[in-house]
Amino acid sequence: MTKRNNRKYGISRHLGVNLWGRAKDPVNGRNYPPGQHGLSGYKKRTDYGDQLIAKQKLKKYYGDITEKKFRSVYKEAARRKGDTSENLIGLLESMLLAVVYRANFAKTVFEARQLINHGHILVDGKRVNIATYNLKAGQVVEVRERSKQMLTFQTSVASKERSIPEYIEVDSEKLVVTYNRVPVLADVPYPVVMEPNLVVEFYSRN
Repeated sequence: MTKRNNRKYGISRHLGVNLWGRAKDPVNGRNYPPGQHGLSGYKKRTDYGDQLIAKQKLKKYYGDITEKKFRSVYKEAARRKGDTSENLIGLLESMLLAVVYRANFAKTVFEARQLINHGHILVDGKRVNIATYNLKAGQVVEVRERSKQMLTFQTSVASKERSIPEYIEVDSEKLVVTYNRVPVLADVPYPVVMEPNLVVEFYSRN
């Protein structure tokens, strides 16, 4: 198992959920925290603990983005009109790494980030190597022509491991995806329950 997979699956076990819904996630058979005291199970949480876990689930789901970045996304969600928790989900799903992942161009969000960082992804025909780049509705994301034959993309698309949500339109043969609209929480196919309202409560008290 690679260091990246170890880290990823450690996250799932720490949170006590199969965060990305993968069949081979060890948390499916070892639903207790890692470490020598893990067998004692998960401790009962306070309200603050629930808020913290809700924040950690969202932050880590998107490739364990930094606290600085996640807080900046939250601040932007709070600044915008409307429900802050829905705005937060919309902004997170608008990140380039999320759209690459949703389109099944990568098997994991970590892989999506790596592919973007290495320059394999174009936005409206221009190379973008910032995984947290914020897309706007109508923008087109595609795999760079010289990268389309990479085994990574071919196996990811062929696996059809995840259903493609309605707010993106994917051409799996051409490896092109159009980000049609910003989704709300109910649109997003999370494999676990996400509670962005608790994230808002967490930052409101800090």
